[in-house]
Amino acid sequence: MNNKPNFSGSALITDEGIKKHFKSAEPVRAIFELIYNGLDANASMVDVKIRYNGLDGLESITVVDNGDGIDIPNLHNSFKKFNESSKRSDDDKHGSHGKGRLAFHRLCGHATWYTRRDGYDAKIEIDSAAVKDYEGGYLEKKQQHALLHDIKSGTCVELTHFQGSSLPTEEQLFDKLNVEFGWYLAINKARQILVNGIPIVIPSHDLHEREITASGIDFCVKVVRWDDKPSSEKSFNYLVDKHNKVIKKTLSKFNNKPNFYVSANVYSDWLDGYDPDDLAMSPEHVEAEITISKLTKLLTEFQREIYNNFLRKFADSELERFEKNGYFPDYKGVDKTYAEWRKGNTKSVIKEIYVADPSVFNNLNKKQAKIIVRLIDAILVSNENDSLFDVLDGVLDLDGEAIDLFAKQLSKTTLENIVSTIESLQKRQHAVQQLREIMDNRHQEVLETPDLQKIIENNTWLFGPQYATLGAEEDGFQSISRNLRDEIKDIDIINDQDLADGADIEGINKQVDLFLARKVPSINSAGKHFFKCAIVEIKRPGVSLNKKHLRQLEDYAEIIERHPAFGSDSLQFELILIGRKISNTDVTIRSNLNTLKDRMEPGLVSDSGTIKSYVRDWYSIFDEFELTNNYLLETLSTKRDDLSGLPTEELVLDLQGVAV
Repeated sequence: MNNKPNFSGSALITDEGIKKHFKSAEPVRAIFELIYNGLDANASMVDVKIRYNGLDGLESITVVDNGDGIDIPNLHNSFKKFNESSKRSDDDKHGSHGKGRLAFHRLCGHATWYTRRDGYDAKIEIDSAAVKDYEGGYLEKKQQHALLHDIKSGTCVELTHFQGSSLPTEEQLFDKLNVEFGWYLAINKARQILVNGIPIVIPSHDLHEREITASGIDFCVKVVRWDDKPSSEKSFNYLVDKHNKVIKKTLSKFNNKPNFYVSANVYSDWLDGYDPDDLAMSPEHVEAEITISKLTKLLTEFQREIYNNFLRKFADSELERFEKNGYFPDYKGVDKTYAEWRKGNTKSVIKEIYVADPSVFNNLNKKQAKIIVRLIDAILVSNENDSLFDVLDGVLDLDGEAIDLFAKQLSKTTLENIVSTIESLQKRQHAVQQLREIMDNRHQEVLETPDLQKIIENNTWLFGPQYATLGAEEDGFQSISRNLRDEIKDIDIINDQDLADGADIEGINKQVDLFLARKVPSINSAGKHFFKCAIVEIKRPGVSLNKKHLRQLEDYAEIIERHPAFGSDSLQFELILIGRKISNTDVTIRSNLNTLKDRMEPGLVSDSGTIKSYVRDWYSIFDEFELTNNYLLETLSTKRDDLSGLPTEELVLDLQGVAV
C-alpha cells in the first residue's frame, strides 16, 4: 500500500505569462516539446500515439518514452521552473529551461504525466485553466499507466479534452516530425521517434567525416548537410562525449548561408574530462580552452570546405539554367573550338564569383543576368580582363583572406582553361601535320586500312566542329548504312579517270575506301530533339574526286530516302564524301559547290531538307583548320604569357595536378 503523501505546486510565472509566451506557437508544437522532454531524459525511444473516437474526433494523444522518468523528490528543478536552467551550460537538454511541458495548453485542456523512476510510480496533472499549477501523487504499481507496466523507467504523457484544436493529418505530422527531429536522429543513431508505432525517417542529407587533430588530441568530426532546413534547429557545432551526450554546443558560423544547413558533431575520449562550466583559471583549464579554440578553427575550415563544394554544385546547376535561358552569347561567326573555350572560360569565372559571393547573381531578372554574363564574357577576352577583378574586389562582400583566395582562383581558372585549350589544339595541329604528310608524300603507298581508319575515327573533328563528338559506332545503323552503300553500282571499281597524278591502278586497288556511320542524339536551334545520322565515305588517297563519285553520293541519298527504316521525321542525314583532292578536270562538283557557297557550309553540294551532301578534299580541310587555329593558338599563348606573374612553384604544382 502506498503511504506517500500527495504533492502540488506552481511554476514561477503567472498563467498570463505562460500563455503570452506560447501565443504564437503552433498547437503541434506541444507534441514536439513533449518528445524533446523524453529525449532529454535519455530515452532511446519516444512513441506518439494518437487515438480518435467513433466520430473521427480527437480523443487523446499519448507521448510515451523509456527515459529516466520524472525526479519527483526534486520537482523544484523541473515543474516549478519556467524558462531557466539549473546549469549555465546545459547544452544537452532541449527542454532543460522548464517551459516546454506547458505548451500542451495550445492543443488541449488537460495533461497527465505518468512516470516510473527509482522504484516508484507517480502521476502529475495540469489543467489549462490554471496552467501554472500542478497536482500529483504516488501510485501503486497496479495503478500505473498500461504503457509503462513493462519498462524499468519512463514517462507517459496523456493529453485529453480537445476542443476545436487543429492537429495536422498523420501524414502531415510525419513530415513535420521528420523536419523537426531529423537533425537529432542523424547525430543520435541509437534513438528512435515513432508515431503510432511507425518510425519517422531522417531527411535527405550528406554526411561528411574527418579526423582532426588539435593540440595533439584526435577528434572525430561528423558534419551533416541537410537538403532542407530543420524547422527550429539552427546550425550548431556539438561536442559529444562517449555516452553520446552533448557537452557543449555553439552556433556554426554558417547559419546565414542561403540553402546551406549543417549539424556538426565532434567526438573524442578527451571530451569526457572537459567541463565548459569550469571557471577556474588553472593551467589545465586554460590549456583545455586553447585546445577547444584550435578545434573550433579547424572545424570551421572543414565546414567552409563543405560549403564551397556545395556552392560549386549549386553554381553548376545555375550555369545550366543560364545556358538553357540563353544568357551566354551565341558566338556567331566565331570558330566553334574558340567559342567553346570562351564559353567554358566564362562559365568557370562565373562559378568562382558564385563561390566567392553567391549574392551577386541572386534575384536577377533574365535581362539583368544576360547583361552581366555577356559583359563578363567580353571583358575576359579584352585587354582589360584584369580589371574584372578590380571591379569585383570593390563590390564583393569579402574579407582580405577571401579576396586573396578569389584572386588566386580566378588566375588558376583562367590558366587551366588556356592550358587545356592550347594542349587540345596543339594535338589537333599535330594530327593535321601528320595527315598532310601522308597526303603529300605517301598517298601512293599501300596504307593499312585498320590503322588509317583508327586515325580518322579518333579525329572526326577534322570534318567540321559539329562532328567533334561523334560517338562509337551504333551497330544497327552502321550495318544498314553499309548494306545500302553496297547497292550503289560500281562504287568500289577504280578506272583511269579516277587516278590521282602518279598513281597506278594496281597500287590503288590494294587500298580500300573507308566508311564511317554514326547516329547520335542531338538538339537543333529550336530545341527539338532528333538523331543526327552522319555517313562518311573516304576515298582512298590515290583517287581524285570527280562527277562519278558525286553521282554515287546522289544515289546513296536516293536509296536512304526510299528506305523504310529512315523515314522518321526525327532523323537528319549528312553524307560526306572526302578525297585527297578534287580532279583538275572535274566541272560538276565545282559547279555544285559554287551554287551553294552562299550557304556558308564548306563542301555543301546538295540539300534536300532531311539529307545534306558534302564533298571535301583533305587540303581544304587542313587549310581551314590552320587558318582558324593558328591565330587562336597565338592568341591563347599570349594570354598564357600574361599569367607569368604567378609564383613559379604554384604554377608548376598546378600543372602537375597538385592541390595548392
